[in-house]
Amino acid sequence: MPSENDARYREIVTKAVCGKGKKNCKDIHVIKPPQKPSSILGCWIINHEYEADRKGDSVEVIGSYDVNVWYSYDDNTKTDVITDNVSYTEVVPLKMKQKELIGDEVDVIARAIKQPNTLEASIGEKGKEVEVEVEKEFSAEIVGETKVCIQIHPDAEDDDYKNVKWEEQVSEEELKKIDTDFLEDKNQ
Repeated sequence: MPSENDARYREIVTKAVCGKGKKNCKDIHVIKPPQKPSSILGCWIINHEYEADRKGDSVEVIGSYDVNVWYSYDDNTKTDVITDNVSYTEVVPLKMKQKELIGDEVDVIARAIKQPNTLEASIGEKGKEVEVEVEKEFSAEIVGETKVCIQIHPDAEDDDYKNVKWEEQVSEEELKKIDTDFLEDKNQ
């Protein structure tokens, strides 16, 4: 890091990613249909919703989704679909650059890289429940104010730049008065 008195460098305050992480999650949910299932015909997940918040050097993702299980019962003579709303909490650890953050105000960005999907659905050992294995994956970022140090181009401090008469440049009022429709449209 250059010294504070070094005129060749400037510090710029900007928003930047100050922490990021990723987490793959697998869960097993137990669904209890009203009838004893004979076989599992299908399983799908819909209505995934989530929100995220910072918790120290990690992001906590809180969400829910519906697990739909299509199953047969009465010795495979009838079918039904049962829906169970499942809630979850996942903590995504972050690789933080904490010392670079200025202040505590940050934006938390979390994305489901892989939406929840069924890996396997099977009848449990007791024969009355359905066990559903679900996989999902999240990425998370913390965006906050930080300082970056840049080197000034040696020519940026030249005499031509210093001698510009800024008061003789175009004012904002003059810019607003410029007619931008002066070119004819040749397609008309």
